[in-house]
Amino acid sequence: MTQKKKLIGVALPLEAINKESAREKSIRHGHPSTLHLWWARRPLAACRAVLFSSLVDDPSSHPNRFPTEEAQEQERQRLFRILEDLVKWENTNNEEVLDRAREEILKSTDGNPPPVLDPFCGGGSIPLEAQRLGLEAHASDLNPVAVLITKALIEIPPKFAGKPPVHPKQDRELAERKWKRAEGLAEDVRYYGEWMRTQAEEQIGHLYPKVTVTAEMSENRPDLTPYVGRDLTVIAWLWARTVKCPNPACGAEMPLVRSFWLSKKKGKQAWVEPIVNAARKTVAFEIRTGNGEPQEAPKVGRGAKFRCLVCRQTAEDQHIKKEGKVGRMGARLMAIVAEGDRGRVYLPPLPEHEEAASEAQPMWKPDAPLAYDPRAIWCTLYGLETFGDLFTDRQLVALTTFSDLVKEARVRVRQDAIAAGLPNDGIHLADGGTGTQAYADAVATYLAFVVNRQANRGCTISFWDNTSQKVQQAFARQAIPMT
Repeated sequence: MTQKKKLIGVALPLEAINKESAREKSIRHGHPSTLHLWWARRPLAACRAVLFSSLVDDPSSHPNRFPTEEAQEQERQRLFRILEDLVKWENTNNEEVLDRAREEILKSTDGNPPPVLDPFCGGGSIPLEAQRLGLEAHASDLNPVAVLITKALIEIPPKFAGKPPVHPKQDRELAERKWKRAEGLAEDVRYYGEWMRTQAEEQIGHLYPKVTVTAEMSENRPDLTPYVGRDLTVIAWLWARTVKCPNPACGAEMPLVRSFWLSKKKGKQAWVEPIVNAARKTVAFEIRTGNGEPQEAPKVGRGAKFRCLVCRQTAEDQHIKKEGKVGRMGARLMAIVAEGDRGRVYLPPLPEHEEAASEAQPMWKPDAPLAYDPRAIWCTLYGLETFGDLFTDRQLVALTTFSDLVKEARVRVRQDAIAAGLPNDGIHLADGGTGTQAYADAVATYLAFVVNRQANRGCTISFWDNTSQKVQQAFARQAIPMT
C-alpha cells in the first residue's frame, strides 16, 4: 500500500495561516475562547489548516492527473486559495467555504474520512474544527475543566441543534424564525441569563448603588457638567490595600498603590490625587482629569516596598507580609468608575458607597486552602490563604447569589421545556439524555460558565487596566499573584 503525500507534508500558505492565527487574539465577540479561560488554547485558524492539509492529498500524489511540476503547482495553488479562505475568521460559519473544504477532504479520502482523536484536547480547538469540517471528532483530557469546555463546544450544541428556544417570552418574530444550528439554545441562555440578572438586582441591588453626580462634584470638573443630577451606573469601585505605617511616630494608614493613573487614553486622562493631612496623619483621594499627570506612586523599586505618603517612611515587604498575616491589612476606596454617554466617568470615593460595600454579609465562603506553590501562588505570603480570602464580602455575596440562581434557572428551564413539548424522560445530560432534564442541564452549564468568568474578574486579585479602562482578569497568567 503506497502512502499518498498530503498537502501538509509538501507546502502550505503559512503567511496567510499565521496572519489569521495572530488576528484571532484580538477577536473577542463570538470566539470560543471567551466561553471559559484555558491556558494553552490553539488558534482555530491553525487547527482548521492542519486538519484540512493533513487529509487533502498533495497534487504530486496523483501524477496521472497532474503529470508535470507546473500542473502540480497550479493545482496546489488552487488548494491554497481554498485554505486561505478557510482560515479567515469571517468564514468560520460560511457554508459555501466550508463545503468546498469538505468536498476536497472527501475526494482525498475516497468519501470516507478518518475520525479525528485529540487525547489532550485542552480548550477543544482541534475537535471543534474537526466537527466544523464534517469529521467525526473524539476528544479527552485529564483536566475536568478542559473536559467541560470541550463538551460545551462540541458535544452539547449538536444535541439540540435546529430546535427552537423553550422560554415563554417569545414574540411573533421568534415564533416564525427558523432556528439553525444551536441558535435556539443560545437564545435560551440569553433569556435565562437576563432573568438571573433581574433576580440578582432585586436581591442584592442595594449593595451596588448608582452614583449621583452633584453640582459640587463638577465645580472643577467640566467633564462632569453634562452628568449633574443624573444617576450613573457604576462599572467598578477601585480600592487600595492598606497597612499601618511602620514609623511609630506616624502610624498612618498607608495605601499600597503602584500607580495613580485611572485612564491614560489621550484626551481622556484621569488620575487619583492623594490629599495628605500631615497633622491628622490621614490621606484622602480626589480625582483629576485633563492635562497633567499624577504624582509618583508610593511603590518603591522591585518587590512589595511602599512609601508612606504622610511621613515618607518606607515599609519593607516583611512588614507588609506580617501585617497581612495577622489580619491587619485593610482597604480604602480610591475612585468610582461609572458608565458615561461616551466612555468612562471617574468620580471620587463617597462614604455611602463604602458603607454599601460594608453591608454585605456572605452566608458562606470557600474555606479550602490555596495550594502551597511559592513559584505561582504568593498571595499566601500576605495572609490570603484560602479561596475565600481572594474575594471581598460583597463579591462573595454576588457570586453566591448567582450560583444559587443557576440552580433556580435550571428548574425553570425544565418546567418551560415541558410546557414547550420536549420529551420529559428525566434523563440527565451526563447520562446521554436529550429531553427536558438534559436541556435544563445544558442551559445551566453555560450559565455556570458566566459565573466562573465573573469570579475571574470579580475578585481582589483582578486589577484596573488604565489603558483599556476596564477590570482585568485575575488569571492574566498561570498564577495567583498579590495585587
